[in-house]
Amino acid sequence: MFEQVIDAVNGFVWGPVMLILILGTGIYLTLGLKGMTVSHIPYAFRQLMKGRKSSGEGEITPFNALMTSLSSTIGMGNIAGVATAIGLGGPGALFWMWFAAFFGMATKYAEAVLAVNYRETDELGRKVGGPMYYIKNGLGHNYRYLGGAFALFGALAGFGLANTVQSNAVSQVLETNFNVSTVLSGLVMASLVGMVLIGGIKRIAEVAGKLVPLMTILYIIATLSILIINFAAIPAAIALVVDSAFTGIAASGGFAGATIMLAMRMGIARGIFSNEAGLGSAPIAHAAAETNSPVRQGTIAMLGTFIDTLVICTMTGLVLIVTGVWNGDAQGAGMTLSAFKGALPYGDLVLSICVVLFAFTTMLGWSYYGERCAEFLLGGKVILPFRILWVIGIFVGTQMSLELVWKMTDALNGLMAIPNLIALILLAPVVFKLTKEYFAEEAETEAKATLAEQAKK
Repeated sequence: MFEQVIDAVNGFVWGPVMLILILGTGIYLTLGLKGMTVSHIPYAFRQLMKGRKSSGEGEITPFNALMTSLSSTIGMGNIAGVATAIGLGGPGALFWMWFAAFFGMATKYAEAVLAVNYRETDELGRKVGGPMYYIKNGLGHNYRYLGGAFALFGALAGFGLANTVQSNAVSQVLETNFNVSTVLSGLVMASLVGMVLIGGIKRIAEVAGKLVPLMTILYIIATLSILIINFAAIPAAIALVVDSAFTGIAASGGFAGATIMLAMRMGIARGIFSNEAGLGSAPIAHAAAETNSPVRQGTIAMLGTFIDTLVICTMTGLVLIVTGVWNGDAQGAGMTLSAFKGALPYGDLVLSICVVLFAFTTMLGWSYYGERCAEFLLGGKVILPFRILWVIGIFVGTQMSLELVWKMTDALNGLMAIPNLIALILLAPVVFKLTKEYFAEEAETEAKATLAEQAKK
């Protein structure tokens, strides 16, 4: 009965109504921002490069805030999630991933703007924020229960999504490919994560700031190598993605065939699951950034969706299509493994390393999200017990079967989105106002600088 309840919840939170709500929020924010999140991508990258230095109060640099948020989004969703979407929805699912990410950038931008604008200083003197805080401080006391609901779902979801599930994935990879026992891998992972957590967000951000760029570059080099080898097949693959997004695709080989609606549903759902735009997790990291401008941090934050989906998920999807494995019998992570193993020397080893790094950083990033959610509910006294439970959960995850945990995690992850989306819609005018004022001031400053330069000449 419990499993049936979880299945019913999942059917709603990842069903058409919620997907339309998440996508609709992104469309509303994109239109309200007049497409700024697309037109200002070059500006965002310039701010990211400047973001290695502090520009205000906070705990971590703006650059490391993005790396911390990417540490939790670049993970199994990029490897198994893309394969699942294409395996069930056909190549057209990749197009709908792009579609969701296009509007998801505005959602991620708004989340970070609100997180920095409404953040607080906690009892330990640290800057903290996220959906629970912008609900409380932006919407007022009458909506506080929504902030509490988000914090509860977030604290619990972390133990599934980024704790037991991730450690289990790593232990299985290490046992299969390197004959490392799950007990040993569990103990090592728990110890490494524990050593990082002792240093709090600053240590997490430092590790993420080094590991995330490294693992991202490694994965991009590997996928790019496969695409170069199969370069002649890329135009046809892109044409297949676009065509099947609007026409569906007939059954062929091991593939069961997909309708337009199935491609749309799988692409949007897996895209959101991968980049987390609308779920409310990433703004918790961005709230800790050393910045004096919510808008500047927002532009950096929106790059998370761009990098995760429009770059990494796209490369995974094209690899699956050009190598032909999408039309075979393998599913999920096995499909991606099949592509790497067949196209690259030691491809299975490279993918295994990526899985380990992706999962490890996800455990770090989500530990901070869960800790902030728990602190919002129970105060600073919960931090040490939470960290101890988190480390224990990593070991436990290597020793358990996870089918039900996956279902529970999916449900909790989706439930996080509901209070966050309500807040984003109600607080959207604040985002629009702050954005307009910021860029008007930027334009005025630039105009003055131009006049001063002309006067010198």
